[in-house]
Amino acid sequence: MFKRVGLFIIINFVVLLTIGVLIRLFGVDRWLTSGGINYSQLLAFSAIFGFTGSFISLMMSKSIAKMSTGARTISDPRNQEEVWLLTTVRELSDKAGIRMPEVAIYSGSANAFATGAFKDDALVAVSSGLMQSMTYAQIRAVLAHEISHVKNGDMVTMTLVQGVLNTFVFFFARVVAVFLNSKRDSDTDQRRSGGIGYYFTVQIFEMVFGILASIVACAFSRHREYRADAGAAELLGSPKDMIEALQALGATDVEPLPSEMKSFGIVDLPSFLELFSTHPPLSARIKALAGTNPPSHSARQSPKEPKSSSGGLFGSISSSSKQTPWD
Repeated sequence: MFKRVGLFIIINFVVLLTIGVLIRLFGVDRWLTSGGINYSQLLAFSAIFGFTGSFISLMMSKSIAKMSTGARTISDPRNQEEVWLLTTVRELSDKAGIRMPEVAIYSGSANAFATGAFKDDALVAVSSGLMQSMTYAQIRAVLAHEISHVKNGDMVTMTLVQGVLNTFVFFFARVVAVFLNSKRDSDTDQRRSGGIGYYFTVQIFEMVFGILASIVACAFSRHREYRADAGAAELLGSPKDMIEALQALGATDVEPLPSEMKSFGIVDLPSFLELFSTHPPLSARIKALAGTNPPSHSARQSPKEPKSSSGGLFGSISSSSKQTPWD
């Protein structure tokens, strides 16, 4: 916890220092001062506003995730599958060296996610569609992927990245607006900015810079998916099951998670432009895993096994269609 808080403080300082150097290097500070704007105050405002929103979202991430997906925390297992889920997450958490996260399940197509402010106070959730469409080995691989996200502190790191980007967006949108809208006051010989034109320009450039910031954030998000896949393979001792899990996900119909959660899922719908995709293509992830440690022929996805018609939340799962949880 203290390590992450320290990192948060250091990142804030580095952002402020970097922007300060840049605005002095290009003479922006003199321009802003002549335009009647205190650039130091603007910079501080941008950093506080940019990081505060991201930090609040992080602290509320578990509650937001549960509310937006309807996830139910498994505190008292209702059936054998829920017992297996808790046991598997505990085993993988011990291997990863982290405290066991909360485990939850929600109704939806095949997907899973991890979130939380701290890696020792996280949430891992799987969908009913995932439980119904995958074998236990594949589900275990998905859980290992999510545990790797928690171990890597990806939720906190994404918050820091987003805070940095927010700071740049807020600050430079206003710098550009001053540059385009300021006028020299003949009485004081000072440049002044403001009015409808200034605020309209701020909104436009916040949107433009926000799009550019999204490209950077999505690039980092794709990178962390590769890392989580590799981390899952390490926890499992082989990439075989992770490859099969990704192949199974590619064979199912995926519904996107709520917009505030889509970057947390193990899979997301591809964007029309790869630059705006939070996840790499499944084929690229499989290729990366295979290149790390080429799987044997047995790593190929086996044909889907017949499902039982028994009832319950996991009614389509039965011991006849999968290995027993204890194998």
